[in-house]
Amino acid sequence: MAGLTTGGPNVDVSLLYRINGLAHRAPDWFDRGVSLVGSYGIPLALTLLLLWCWHGARRQDEVTAAESFASLVWAPLAAAIACLVNVPLREFVARPRPFTQHDGLDVLAGATGQGVGHSFVSDHATLTMALGVGVFLANRRLGLLGIGLALAEGLCRVYLGVHYPTDVIGGLALGTAVVLLLAPPALALLGPLVRAVARAPRAGRLVRARERVLATPVELPQRPAESDLAA
Repeated sequence: MAGLTTGGPNVDVSLLYRINGLAHRAPDWFDRGVSLVGSYGIPLALTLLLLWCWHGARRQDEVTAAESFASLVWAPLAAAIACLVNVPLREFVARPRPFTQHDGLDVLAGATGQGVGHSFVSDHATLTMALGVGVFLANRRLGLLGIGLALAEGLCRVYLGVHYPTDVIGGLALGTAVVLLLAPPALALLGPLVRAVARAPRAGRLVRARERVLATPVELPQRPAESDLAA
């Protein structure tokens, strides 16, 4: 199945040329930076964001910490499932890479090596959005940051010339759909497991930090009663 537009005047191709055209005017160091950020930087940043969210979740109350931990476990699992779903989807659509269909694209050094295979949908966009939405289930503020990183990842893929904008949109939608649609049954299964881990003497620290012992309160001197003053 040829699937989707591969040529002709349309918004998808027009946006591809506009975004990728920025690489023609950018210095080489910037292009290399975008390639590194898109390939390694953003996925690493999302991994660190997930760990930071887990660190904060451990300081919550027992019930909330268990729910957050289950969501954070679900995030990478959902990302893996989304990428697996994308394998037959890409073969079914069989959309060629844009640099094989259109002249004048500035395909950055190393991008063609990453761009072997079909174009729709973007694995990078799928993976990063699934992680971002997974973090959002545990922490709204950090999750919005993760979703923003996923959007930046998609922009990088178009800038590199290895994906159409609709490849990225499809990846973002696929990652989001897998996380949200499968979250209810997944969290229902992960919940009892997480609570069992939380009750374990040592493994429980993965879910919840050790409670701090409160300092002994200092007793203030009592004010003498009025009857004592009168005496």
